[in-house]
Amino acid sequence: MNKHHGEIIERTIRRNGYSITDLSRTINVNRRSMYNWFSQPKLRRDIILKIGKALNYDFSFEFPELFSTEDFHTTTPLVPTVQKDNDITDLESVTYWKEKYIQVLEEYNRVLKEINSSKTTRPTSRSKTIKTRSFL
Repeated sequence: MNKHHGEIIERTIRRNGYSITDLSRTINVNRRSMYNWFSQPKLRRDIILKIGKALNYDFSFEFPELFSTEDFHTTTPLVPTVQKDNDITDLESVTYWKEKYIQVLEEYNRVLKEINSSKTTRPTSRSKTIKTRSFL
């Protein structure tokens, strides 16, 4: 039975909870390349080695004909994606900017209504300058 290199690597990455985005950044390739590799029945040895070292995963079990255990010793593994402590800070930031957007949108709508009402009530009058306050 022939091994499908790309499928084995994809299954390993997903099974161990690694982020494909983080992995692609670590090995300096774009995500599209990662997905292309997953569809390849055969991958070059150096690609599998690079992925294995980034994940701190020994692919010699899956590919004993290509690697030995010594090939995958590394000191800088990629950590699986887990919930970060700063997720609360990220949520607060999202909430802040959402509220700021709503404020600006409401002010914009108020100004538009004011402009439209001035156009309908005084069609011959000169343009009226409307002052808005700065939000930033």
